[in-house]
Amino acid sequence: MAVVGDLALMGTKIKLIGKLEKRVFGVPLSSSPRFSFAQTRNLDVSKSRTAVRAVLQVEKIQSSGELKEGSLGFDVVSERELEENGFLGLRKTKLVCTIGPACSSLDELEKLAIAGMNVARLNMCHNSREWHQDVIWKIKKLNQEKGYCVSVMIDTEGNQIQVDHGSSSSVKAEEDSIWYFTTEKFEGSRPFTIQANYKGFSEGVNSGDEIVIDGGMATFEVIEKVGNGLRCKCTDPGLLLPRAKLSFWRDGKLLGRDYDLPALSTKDWSDIVFGICEDIDFIAVSFVKDAEAITHLRDYLTTTSSKAIKVLAKIESLESLRRLEEIVEASDGIMIARGDLGVEIPLEQIPSVQKDITYVCRQLNKPVIVASQLLESMVEYPIPTRAEVADVSEAVRQYADALMLSGESAIGSYGMKALSVLRTTSTRMEQSCREENRQTLLHQRKLGASLPDQIAEQICNCAVEMADNLGVDAIFVYTRHGKMASLLSRNRPNPPILAFTNDNSTQMALNLQWGVTPLLVDLSDDMEGNVKKTVELIKAKGMIKKDEVILVVSDIIPISTAQTIFQSIQVMTIT
Repeated sequence: MAVVGDLALMGTKIKLIGKLEKRVFGVPLSSSPRFSFAQTRNLDVSKSRTAVRAVLQVEKIQSSGELKEGSLGFDVVSERELEENGFLGLRKTKLVCTIGPACSSLDELEKLAIAGMNVARLNMCHNSREWHQDVIWKIKKLNQEKGYCVSVMIDTEGNQIQVDHGSSSSVKAEEDSIWYFTTEKFEGSRPFTIQANYKGFSEGVNSGDEIVIDGGMATFEVIEKVGNGLRCKCTDPGLLLPRAKLSFWRDGKLLGRDYDLPALSTKDWSDIVFGICEDIDFIAVSFVKDAEAITHLRDYLTTTSSKAIKVLAKIESLESLRRLEEIVEASDGIMIARGDLGVEIPLEQIPSVQKDITYVCRQLNKPVIVASQLLESMVEYPIPTRAEVADVSEAVRQYADALMLSGESAIGSYGMKALSVLRTTSTRMEQSCREENRQTLLHQRKLGASLPDQIAEQICNCAVEMADNLGVDAIFVYTRHGKMASLLSRNRPNPPILAFTNDNSTQMALNLQWGVTPLLVDLSDDMEGNVKKTVELIKAKGMIKKDEVILVVSDIIPISTAQTIFQSIQVMTIT
């Protein structure tokens, strides 16, 4: 039995009305209908000539078991989770690990992949080009030879004002000690001397102003200006790390500085070209001030890369907060870099800012990563603080798409344990939210400009509402470019989303979307055939059980329909 609603042009409005018919895939049936669905939606299409057909179908599907195993694109980790825990046991919050000396061997990378790493982040501030290339090759080797699905992200260094004391390790600044901040370049280290990497760093700074290092690791009071340098007294003792970041404060307020530095340096562009050559999946741009740099980079990638590399903007400055919405709209995703952000805004504002950014990203349907110091204590200790676990849980409760480890995995002694804490904590909080039946009320902002895009949004909104109300076990989406999978994810449904695509770039991009398990399969224009084939394959692997119910959504555009878009919702019970 099927419920079919046809969208037809009716003057200046389109009316979508669910209507009962005794059909399955267009074939008349003798049995009576058992499911009804109706929705009315008015859209202005006075200038549109696009014909659109939306289909809602409810049926039972029976597997013949004739298809062979091995041709379904499950990664080994998701397949194991599904076999052990069922659909509702699939973790929805994605995990990003920064790769560093502590986890760069093939064995360590595989351990991270097994433990749930979805995206491997390479910080271009550190290590050599050859080192990064070796790590990328190892990850691709694991994906190709052992069946993992780990995406690769490079994180640009960005143009920023940094200070360095010339030592490879941290240096302690004692209270009342006198230090000299200078733009003079010299090799090695000098006692009580700190180099700044920008000649104009001291412009507009007065005696009595404060220099805060790395958001409060140490604080200095400016005593006097000496040429382009500053003579300062340490007022809050602490550690000075190599390549530390600084901010200037006056009377308890951040001293806004516009150093007129481009978002992408010459080195950044060189790293981007390297990333394109190495077939990476994501580029995270540091110290984004506005949407222009993101738009410029995306345009560049369109003309130079055959792959759809996604561009993420890092929110880590006051400028980026002031232009948040335009930056989110221009990018393919956002990273909330709380460490650097905490240098520029009061610490007590970080939680509310994180919540606001996460909400805006959901509004505009862009994945968001919560990063920096999630489990900072685990760089040195085998267990986290309870406050850190609560912080992770809150990020999951806010429905962030992903959580990221930085130093915990890159240089820490307990990277695997830190990843395990993220996995178990996020899984438990997801379960808690489901048990509370907490509705993620979101004022849905209309994103689509064209009629087909608006219809796709409405279909996904309705599909998630149906899935939650009916209590289905999983949502299957068939997509070439991932658009409808991301729209489904935006609504944060209770059941997991299995996204079937025939495009490797789409599979890797969906690795960062909340609740989406991307699967690489051969897709045809025959949607009915696609559904039957994939359900058969999953059942043949023993990963779907009798009487489980799935909801199916598709944005596959059959070539034979010209400009007519075929989009559908189907509900199936496995028999």
